[in-house]
Amino acid sequence: MYKIKEAVIVEGIYDKNKLAGFLDGVILTTHGFAVYSNDGFVKTIQRLAETTGIVILTDSDSAGMRIRSFIKQKVRPELVRHAYVPDIKGTERRKSRASAEGLLGVEGMSEEVIIKALREAGCTIDGKAEDAAADGGITKSDLYMLGLSGGSGSRELRKRLSQEIGVPAKLSTNMLLDVLNRMVTHNDLVEIVQKIKAKQG
Repeated sequence: MYKIKEAVIVEGIYDKNKLAGFLDGVILTTHGFAVYSNDGFVKTIQRLAETTGIVILTDSDSAGMRIRSFIKQKVRPELVRHAYVPDIKGTERRKSRASAEGLLGVEGMSEEVIIKALREAGCTIDGKAEDAAADGGITKSDLYMLGLSGGSGSRELRKRLSQEIGVPAKLSTNMLLDVLNRMVTHNDLVEIVQKIKAKQG
């Protein structure tokens, strides 16, 4: 059992049940889009953000990204961490068919994938605060120069990069920039992009 300091925000009860099997800490559910009209829940998140900090762990589909964006707007940026599960095709065991986008949600991820995502977000697990920033010094200009934004084929290149580093392909440019600066150095990014381009070759 891993002990986590930050309160973990997930979408549904199945996500919460999954995490409760190996995570000792506060786990809250947004109940999907119900969070939009639940002022009491938003206030609870804001209070927890001020005391323990929070980490958002939503699915990597469009709905998960919208919920993440909503919560992000309600909490001071320095008090919230973002954990991302990768885009993995599949269907959860309890479901008879895949989701609309065909991706596994948090409940379908392995314990190892979830813990890795929480560590990469900089959460405090078992009393140890992970370094939330690789201090990559990566800028929007770097993304442009590498062909990851503002050019022909940049969307496809970002998608391939997301697959390579194990984050959702739907991240906005700003969110991707934040993730990159937490996970890789500038040199690492250049090498990864060159490798992707060589494969496309």
